Amino acid sequence: MWPNSSSNSFLLTGFPGLEAAHHWISMPFFFVYICVLFGNGTLLLLIKKDHNLHEPMYYFLAMLAATDLGLTLTTMPTVLGVLWLDHREIRNAACFSQAYFIHSLSFVESGVLLAMAYDRFIAICNPLRYTAVLTNTRVVKIGLGVLMRGFVSVVPPITPLYFFPYCHTHILSHAFCLHQDVIKLACADTTFNRLYPVVLVILIFVLDSLTILISYVLILMSVLSIASREERAKALNTCVSHICCVLVFYVTVIGLSLIHRFGKQVPHIVHLIMSYVYFLFPPLMNPIIYSVKTKQIQNGILHLFCIHRIGT
Repeated sequence: MWPNSSSNSFLLTGFPGLEAAHHWISMPFFFVYICVLFGNGTLLLLIKKDHNLHEPMYYFLAMLAATDLGLTLTTMPTVLGVLWLDHREIRNAACFSQAYFIHSLSFVESGVLLAMAYDRFIAICNPLRYTAVLTNTRVVKIGLGVLMRGFVSVVPPITPLYFFPYCHTHILSHAFCLHQDVIKLACADTTFNRLYPVVLVILIFVLDSLTILISYVLILMSVLSIASREERAKALNTCVSHICCVLVFYVTVIGLSLIHRFGKQVPHIVHLIMSYVYFLFPPLMNPIIYSVKTKQIQNGILHLFCIHRIGT
């Protein structure tokens, strides 16, 4: 028999041993959160208002920005609450809901990057049929499919969390709730909850990344068949932003996975930093990458701020 627990809340953790410096540590976090909200919010506003950006490529970019905003807004309240106010307690239901959205949106982001790779594949390998293949209706269907895959696939491991008894310390290792953190505190048979996420990660992260890799191999083969050197460079240049976003996302995923799998002797602070890098670095970098590498986005930003300046 497992011992019973009457507690219906968990305790979040900031940076153990650095509690006195939490207010100082919160400053860069607050700055990054503001940059993420401003950058992705600006992208969404641009794509909505600028008719030159009403193309499948930018619709997928809007999905990526919305996903990054959702993920950021999911973690921001508890992270800043712990660092600013030392508000560590979180109710079970709120914790499980936060874990659900964190993991779902992570899978959605992977799916959006895969959809963007498909967009680049069609645009370069079959440009004459691009508008016929990627119609607005098909883009909406792809977006809904990505959302459904992300949000439905996470339901099976999250639902049992509401019914498990918890009889350990109730102290989580992050300033937000993760499934793998919560499951360690459960006093029940968690075999399914330990195996299912592994299978899910393989089916989503691994297969998505392999599919993206294969699509770029095919894109490269198609580009190399173009006679004009200038046209080859132009074609490849349309993929640079997406490649950078893919690298930023999957490198952080791999780094975090390696730390959790092989970093048993690594200080806990390294695990914490890698977790924050995974959740904050891609949402921070994605709008920067597209703003730097995409002329249409640059022109849209200049146009937006020029209109604002004239209006004031």
